[in-house]
Amino acid sequence: MVSVASDENESAFKQLILTRRSCREYKSTPVPRELIDKCLDAARVAPSACNSQPWSFIVVDTQPLKDAVADAAFSGVHGVTGKFAKTAPVIIVCVTEVSNYAARLGGWLRSVQYNLIDIGIACDHLTLQATELGLGTCWIGWFSEAGIKTALKLPASTKIDVIIALGYPTHDATVNTHKPRNTLDQVRRYA
Repeated sequence: MVSVASDENESAFKQLILTRRSCREYKSTPVPRELIDKCLDAARVAPSACNSQPWSFIVVDTQPLKDAVADAAFSGVHGVTGKFAKTAPVIIVCVTEVSNYAARLGGWLRSVQYNLIDIGIACDHLTLQATELGLGTCWIGWFSEAGIKTALKLPASTKIDVIIALGYPTHDATVNTHKPRNTLDQVRRYA
């Protein structure tokens, strides 16, 4: 059953989306798997084209595998931006699966990769849930996909478009450090 949100609930949601930000400094405190599962469950229920649900998630939260994955992901040219992920207690490897036939056909007809849109929605659900639980996340798209596949012994056909660093932030996540955003008037047009 769907309920209509009250002004108070709308404010809570607005506060949640304003609070979420990329976290690049983590405490070494382990994240309980119960909380990780809550984040993954939020991703699991995300909408997708033709309900194809083209995602799966590999949670890397044990040593020395987490460090091996981080080292492999952020070596060479990829080492410029993601070395902070090694300090996160959890790395979630987001695997982009093949969409169902209807979504692939629609995507082909429209020249749209719906599975990438779908995994974006699922990952956004994950990061918002993490924020609500007091966890910090960083969505990372610049990494060595081949390195991760080797470290996790995944088939070459595996497609990894996103990884997410997850952990308790070292700073107060409610401090407003957002980069400037365009105003509503700059992004909205009524036809």
